Amino acid sequence: MQPPGPQQPPLYAPSNGDFTFVSSADAEDLSGSITTPDVKLNLGGEFIKESSATTFLRQRGYGWLLEVEDDDPEDNKPLLEELDIDLKDIYYKIRCVLMPMPSLGFNRQVVRDNPDFWGPLAVVLFFSMISLYGQFKVVSWIITIWIFGSLTIFLLARVLGGEVAYGQVLGVIGYSLLPLIVIAPVLLVVGSFEVVSTLIKLFGVFWAAYSAASLLVGEEFKTKKPLLIYPIFLLYIYFLSLYTGV
Repeated sequence: MQPPGPQQPPLYAPSNGDFTFVSSADAEDLSGSITTPDVKLNLGGEFIKESSATTFLRQRGYGWLLEVEDDDPEDNKPLLEELDIDLKDIYYKIRCVLMPMPSLGFNRQVVRDNPDFWGPLAVVLFFSMISLYGQFKVVSWIITIWIFGSLTIFLLARVLGGEVAYGQVLGVIGYSLLPLIVIAPVLLVVGSFEVVSTLIKLFGVFWAAYSAASLLVGEEFKTKKPLLIYPIFLLYIYFLSLYTGV
């Protein structure tokens, strides 16, 4: 009997439980299985087991198809907030224009310093409605006069050295139509009295022009104030003529 020789080392010896390379001849005797770990999602503090289809998509790199966007609170704003319409601010500006006396304590500079578009547009449209008498083409003409008349006042103010923006002029001129709206029903009552009617018209024009000029004509104009007050006064005379037809 021959003495046992040194034993040959096995063809493969796993070192630390990791991957092991074997020859193709010995691979036929190997068998095994790979268990798929359970993948869970954490949604709202609760773990939910994913389906096989979800796992398949994530393994293939298409997990982005399963992502759900969170609701953006910006998309749930009320309509007035979306359109930047502040009814309280518009109401306060209306009171500032209708009561331009400094003794009443209103912060009238807010009409100029914080301009908006919807308030003046509503005032101009309302003035147009009471001026048209069934002629809807007057509405577009009054809006045109409001836009280009304000542009003229703005350009003149900048030429004279005023620090004012076009949006500020547009808002002040629009809001200052309110006195003409106030005197409109009075003119319907006293229309047959020519003298009284003329006095009310002059009062309304002076009221509107004073409300606009006191906001637009600042101290920076110094001795040039009449050069800006006069075209404002003429602009409201023209607005009144569109209402009365004179």
